Amino acid sequence: MSIFQFSDEQSIGECQRIDTARVWVRVPTPDQLRAVRVGRLVAVKGGDANEWLIGMIEKIWRTRAEAEEAAADTGGLGESDLPGGADALEDNGVQLALVGTYRALDGSRPNVFTRAVLALPSIDEKVFPIEGKALEDFMAIISQTGAETAAQPLAIGKFALDLKATAFLDANKLFQRHAALVGSTGSGKSWTVAALLEQAAKLPHPNVILFDLHGEYASLTFARQLRVAGPGDLGAPSGEVLFLPYWLLNYEEMQDFFVDRSETSAHNQVMAFHDAVSQAKRSALEAGGHDAVLSSYTIDSPVPFELRDVRQRIEELNTERVPTGKGDATRQGDFHGHFSRFLARLDSKASDRRYGFMFQAPSQWGVHTALEKLAAALLGHAPSGGGINEGVKVIDFSEVPSDVLPVIVSLVARLVFQIQFWTEAGPAGEKRHPVLMVCDEAHLYLPRLSAEATGFERRALHNFTRVAKEGRKYGVGLLIVSQRPADVSPTILSQCNNFISLRLTNGEDQTVIRRLMPESLEGILEILPTLDIGEAVIVGDAILLPTRVRLAPPSVEPISSTVNFWSRWSQDEAEQDLVAAVESMRRQSRER
Repeated sequence: MSIFQFSDEQSIGECQRIDTARVWVRVPTPDQLRAVRVGRLVAVKGGDANEWLIGMIEKIWRTRAEAEEAAADTGGLGESDLPGGADALEDNGVQLALVGTYRALDGSRPNVFTRAVLALPSIDEKVFPIEGKALEDFMAIISQTGAETAAQPLAIGKFALDLKATAFLDANKLFQRHAALVGSTGSGKSWTVAALLEQAAKLPHPNVILFDLHGEYASLTFARQLRVAGPGDLGAPSGEVLFLPYWLLNYEEMQDFFVDRSETSAHNQVMAFHDAVSQAKRSALEAGGHDAVLSSYTIDSPVPFELRDVRQRIEELNTERVPTGKGDATRQGDFHGHFSRFLARLDSKASDRRYGFMFQAPSQWGVHTALEKLAAALLGHAPSGGGINEGVKVIDFSEVPSDVLPVIVSLVARLVFQIQFWTEAGPAGEKRHPVLMVCDEAHLYLPRLSAEATGFERRALHNFTRVAKEGRKYGVGLLIVSQRPADVSPTILSQCNNFISLRLTNGEDQTVIRRLMPESLEGILEILPTLDIGEAVIVGDAILLPTRVRLAPPSVEPISSTVNFWSRWSQDEAEQDLVAAVESMRRQSRER
């Protein structure tokens, strides 16, 4: 039996104009018009008595006389704003976006909702508001269907239309098809991320890597906390510190570190550096007896090698003298003096403690098995006990210098992707354990490219773009998190099939998100500037009904609460250890 049992008296009007995604409704009386609200759901009879089309109210307008009277005071609705122009103002009207189809019986299954619009309504078909008991029953169907998508469904919050109904996401579609979580500062992004990770940590073998740029997720006690080494870790590393040695860089990334392309000898530097690195890797493989790798390695292979061997070779070229053929006389070699600036730059980078996590790593990070150790840290997913799930990893990049941050974050992403790529998949991919990378503050290292973009930013985008385009095949998903979607690479965002959009107040950011949505759903996003903290509009493959959701807060909140300036200034005492802060600034480490 259908959950919708409407009488003609409940109708708000009749279909007046129809296209493939929208319906315009004529509302006969002002009383009926006052009963409708933007964002509410309505039902229209579909192809048969068993079928109802579900629509969401996008716009409401009044008759010409009423509209002109209101416009005189407010400068409001204009004729060009309405479908049909001036003629549309002759009647009260409502614009609907069709969001799916409800069937009381679909084969042997009762009460089924699908995002597909299986048929279009007829002209003059009556339109009914879904409210009261009908709304409760319909949202219960949505909630139950979402919960059935997995053994342990992902509950994201409550539907704003009915706060008794839990909103579930299809976590498979959310992560395998990439997602974006956007919202202005203070809208609730960080604790939405924490809530998602908290649910993932309850699974037996999750595999999630969160790129934490400010150390705000250090409070997530259920996750394994990793940290890229800072200057204070070079002598005696504490905690779970990661080093990312220079030999993990591919050749293009190494060039960006050491070669200044504005120099006249840049092409010679590139050639000499290439030969020196290739020879250093060959020597390391020969010394270690790694014959299998030796026969197939390339300049980009992550093979540990000694940077001092590279420097020595280039120094030899820079000071080389060759015979003139006249006795013992010699002359300067072809590259004599050409690499002096290159060598100075190499020495400067290698000795700079800010880059110590790359060039001053302990000796155990320079052996052939170091990459296996790093892979285990990044992709390990066995529960480790003590309330910590090793499969959820938070990597703190807060002590990485901002100038190299893009390429360092993308280095980790590239390694994860390549390890997944080279993992034997099995007949159905069962040997490849899927991994999600959560890119917090993505606008800082995945920016919209401009003429001023650095080589590091271009390399970062190249690495992440490949993950975005090909990751699904190899079990790599992305969750892009940003407060400024307008500043994030449009190529990356266009690969996201799911959007969790919290409050967005900037017009450019709103426009970016609207452009990525199907035309039929653009109206839903009109409410983005008016969302409350912790509310979101969720659209995409992962949710059955694209709608407004009140998100559930996490049990453990990140360290990202907005400071209440006036309240703190009003306190009788103010505590701030400035001496410790200054000392940490000098040591470039927050560790005591």
